[in-house]
Amino acid sequence: MAGGGGPIKEGELNNEINVVPLVDIMLVLLIIFIITIPVATKAVRVNLPVNFNQPTETKPEDISLSVDFAGQVYWNDGPITLDNLALMAREEAQKKPAPQVHIRADKRVSYNYVADVLTTLQRNFLLKVAFIAEPPHAE
Repeated sequence: MAGGGGPIKEGELNNEINVVPLVDIMLVLLIIFIITIPVATKAVRVNLPVNFNQPTETKPEDISLSVDFAGQVYWNDGPITLDNLALMAREEAQKKPAPQVHIRADKRVSYNYVADVLTTLQRNFLLKVAFIAEPPHAE
């Protein structure tokens, strides 16, 4: 026995720690980690964009939509309702080639308003949409 305590007599307590089950559990955990770590570190390879602002080339036929903080939509700087947006989007979608829509949304606007605009454009077949953002600030 480890520690050389001699044989245990009947009725005495065993003061030694039995390390065999502990070692067995540690070996099982080590094997599990060795097997699962390579699987967990593999990921889908995606080329993420670098943070830079590409200048937009605005054509005269492009449509500028703006959404302010309150959710008001503007078509080329003129206020418009979602119902009128649907009518005008349907008219513009008939043109060949279809114009591109540039959406400028206030950074504080609720996503619901922007989603409503996108849904209206999509339902009326105006599918070329770009989001306009401010260039990153130089620090």
